[in-house]
Amino acid sequence: MRQFQFTYQDEESLRSELTKIRQWCNSSVISHIVFQLFTETLDEEMILDICDEITRALPEAEYFGCSSNGNIISGAFSELDVGIICTVFEYPSTKMELMQYALTAETESAVIEDFLQELDKKPWVTAIELLTTIRGMSMTTFCEGLQRARPDIQIFGGGAFSFDLYDNRACVFSKAGGMSESGVVFWLLGGEDFHVTSTFIAGWKPLGKTFHVTMSDGNILYELDNEPAYEVYSKYLNIRNNEHFFYNSLEFPFLYQHNGIDILRAPTASNPDGSLTMTSDIEEDVPARLAYGDPWTILESVQTDGRVIKNFNPEVIQIFSCAARRTFWGNTEVSKESLPFQNIAPTSGFYTSGEFLRTNGFLNQHNVTMVIAAMREGTAASKRTGELEIDQSGFSGKVSLINRLASYINAAFDELEQAAITDGLTKLHNRSEIQRRIDERLATGEPMTLLMLDIDNFKHVNDTYGHQEGDTVLTGLASMLRCGIYENNDDADAGRWGGEEFMLLLPFDLSYAKLAAADILRDFNAMNFPKAGHQTLSIGVTEAVKGESLDGLLVRVDQALYKAKHGGKNRYEVL
Repeated sequence: MRQFQFTYQDEESLRSELTKIRQWCNSSVISHIVFQLFTETLDEEMILDICDEITRALPEAEYFGCSSNGNIISGAFSELDVGIICTVFEYPSTKMELMQYALTAETESAVIEDFLQELDKKPWVTAIELLTTIRGMSMTTFCEGLQRARPDIQIFGGGAFSFDLYDNRACVFSKAGGMSESGVVFWLLGGEDFHVTSTFIAGWKPLGKTFHVTMSDGNILYELDNEPAYEVYSKYLNIRNNEHFFYNSLEFPFLYQHNGIDILRAPTASNPDGSLTMTSDIEEDVPARLAYGDPWTILESVQTDGRVIKNFNPEVIQIFSCAARRTFWGNTEVSKESLPFQNIAPTSGFYTSGEFLRTNGFLNQHNVTMVIAAMREGTAASKRTGELEIDQSGFSGKVSLINRLASYINAAFDELEQAAITDGLTKLHNRSEIQRRIDERLATGEPMTLLMLDIDNFKHVNDTYGHQEGDTVLTGLASMLRCGIYENNDDADAGRWGGEEFMLLLPFDLSYAKLAAADILRDFNAMNFPKAGHQTLSIGVTEAVKGESLDGLLVRVDQALYKAKHGGKNRYEVL
């Protein structure tokens, strides 16, 4: 496999490049010649003129391509409008075919059925690259239909776009199918000597609080936490619901779990009713968080997944990277995440309106993601690749600013979230949080015992030694719980119930809880406070009964504590 990459400058330079390719092909053994064209311009006449030149120079060659938000040539962002990649296959056993369909919301089911029928006739296919128009469609039906292809077939590709993010126009084209503003091109590849591997890189990290999808319908996201979905962007990012919404929100997609992996999903529009239009369906009753780009995480992912690609020993690498990533990095730094792959093999691609990759049998449409496909002919042992070189030098401009602001926001939010569930004095859970955890454990039906603790004669401590010494006694007990039973059991929880009362949840049966209660009484009595000296506790102990309500359980443990108090204190009672 041999690849030639160049950019279109003018007709004369194009003819010169095509002559070089023809001369190389005439002196070599080849099986197929395929040109891929990625173009920022939507000038149909210009695109067709380039395709005509290719056909005149190399009549046997196939070509296909799409409009883009920018191109990747030799691993780097290209400053010119049209990128041209010519791949020459050398093994006679390698097979390929191009198929093109008109694709709309009305035709997508019929397209998938026809395509799958044709695919069944081609058992040699091991990989499918797709280029498709997306804007104005939900791609869920398309993805769910196409993933019915044989499980051994890898599927990857990208959505056509425009250089102007506000321009909904896009196109795909091929030698056989011509140019279409609503279409999909499939490049089928296979053969016993053809090999491919694929992966994806995100690098976007969760930002701020977790939201709950409370209302959605297909690709329309109506509500998060029972509020209009747009309010998330308004409240937390000050993004207005106007014609600039798509551009301003592009770098802050939602992060959520779908088909077993983390998916980034960016809205394409904010509607007058506060709902958001997404490029694929989003389910109800799932958690979702806003996400932001973290440059260090991105480059760490490039390093990790780059080793996988390197060990595959490819001859060519294709990248389908979201336009949001180009917007995030800026033209001067966007090559940081793609250029390292050029050291492994010739790397090309384009900036997309959406990325497609089959993972664990599911075909997912991604946003704000970089999908990577690596190919070779022949065995890995016969190929030799270079080393990854990651440029982790300082980041400039908004990349650095966004990263620092996001770190600050996450740290501040974590502090606020922790404060909302934590008792300010003892740093244990507050009453509402420990009660929520008890209820959550109760719902599982797993073993659980409660210990309700009350410091004996605590009013006397406050009245005699002052409230500061009283606080010392309270924090002393809390520290003992944290450093003892509480931290030695991952599923144990402790909280301040109110005043001098504490609640301890233990994931064990009654026999262990009795031992724990005895240890707590002994250890607390052994503590010697500066003014109050030695103090005692009373403890109520009870075990949850299957099917019992939360109220019933809390009443019983409170009654057990009452029994311990009125039985002489400094003791535990079981009920």
